[in-house]
Amino acid sequence: MLTRRSLAALGALPLLPAAARAQAFPARELTGIIMWGAGGATDVVARALTPPAERALGQSIVLQNRPGGAGAISVQAVATASADGHTLLYGAENPQLHKVLGLGQRDYADFFPVNVTARGVAVVVANKDKPWTSMNDVVAEAQRTPGRLKMGATGPGGLPHVVGAMINTVTQMRVIAVPFDGEGPGLTALQGGHVDFMPVGLGAAAEHIRAGRVKPLAVVNTEPVPTLPGVAPITADLPGMARLLPWGPFYGVWVRRDVPEAARTRLAAAFREAAATEAFTTLMGNAGNIMMNISGDEADAFLRRWQSVTAWTLQEAGAARRSPEEFGIPRP
Repeated sequence: MLTRRSLAALGALPLLPAAARAQAFPARELTGIIMWGAGGATDVVARALTPPAERALGQSIVLQNRPGGAGAISVQAVATASADGHTLLYGAENPQLHKVLGLGQRDYADFFPVNVTARGVAVVVANKDKPWTSMNDVVAEAQRTPGRLKMGATGPGGLPHVVGAMINTVTQMRVIAVPFDGEGPGLTALQGGHVDFMPVGLGAAAEHIRAGRVKPLAVVNTEPVPTLPGVAPITADLPGMARLLPWGPFYGVWVRRDVPEAARTRLAAAFREAAATEAFTTLMGNAGNIMMNISGDEADAFLRRWQSVTAWTLQEAGAARRSPEEFGIPRP
């Protein structure tokens, strides 16, 4: 005869497989697709964040650099991967501009923000042999010789493209944009004299600046940055840019939005723990980045605000191919 206790136990049995699956995630090693090439700020953040995340998850994460299309190639790779949470996108800000720049139809609304880790400050750096000492010097030479100076870039929607658009809202500076697969290769080309200057994330340029391999001209900020003493804010030479600032790149980890909730929760907890480690926060501080360590709804709100401000800035500068209004992106 079945007792009340036996019936209760039988009733609980169907729940066990689901609970076991939730506890088992991740069931195997994960793949982490890095949006930009080796040596850039996104790559640096990804490779520093991954070891403590692996410890928290109890599984390894195999990292792959998959640059191209200003991030569109890696976005598509993760969007079409299995929705089981085992494929991660290590990205930066670029997908939030893909629609207005005609690069793709996906942005971070299609993904769950596991962790928006940190936001950075951009810095304009030049080849160390250039005579320039300020942003005004670059603008003056660009205006004397329009279309001659070469600016390192990472394609439409990349940080150099956005900073260039911001500059052109307040002054005319016609230069040749030379694209590279990320800030790392661009900085290498800058050191070799193949380009003259480049706006980059401070996280990517910090070590090169400290070693004297590139010359900092201005931080894209309204105030000096403590990690770059003596380097003026760009508003010292271009005060009209103050209305567009603060602005900067950001870095994080995403999965498909339709990954099961249990997996999303586990990933968010693991990466929150990883981003809070002393080694990682120290690295971010030394690179001039500002820690965020947010996920879920809080991260989604930040992402929407960033997209609104930046997409409409590009529209005003004449750099957007399609109006933000077409995609329901509200004015800031």
